[in-house]
Amino acid sequence: QVQLVESGGGLVQAGGSLRLSCAASGSILSINAMGWYRQAPGKQRELVATITSGGSTYLVDSVKGRFIISRDNAKNTVYLQMNRLKPEDTAVYYCNAVPIGLVWGQGIQVTVSS
Repeated sequence: QVQLVESGGGLVQAGGSLRLSCAASGSILSINAMGWYRQAPGKQRELVATITSGGSTYLVDSVKGRFIISRDNAKNTVYLQMNRLKPEDTAVYYCNAVPIGLVWGQGIQVTVSS
């Protein structure tokens, strides 16, 4: 079964940038849509960005214009470029298929200080 490993998180000041990576242990070519999810303390996990195998993207309003999702099928990797970060972006970030269909990875912490 495909395993997912997220990386690239950390602590950043508001207005800064981070680039998250999600490496899959197997091919994601057959997965039509991949996405980035996040879970803030005390809140439910939410889907924030989606990308199809054809490259179409969807971003929730709260990150639109600041985040960019991309995928490299040859490397079995999905990326999330996060710019102009805000304290409310603080969360553990995960990747998975859309709809959810893979085993969750451990996630990666992103902390944005004000």
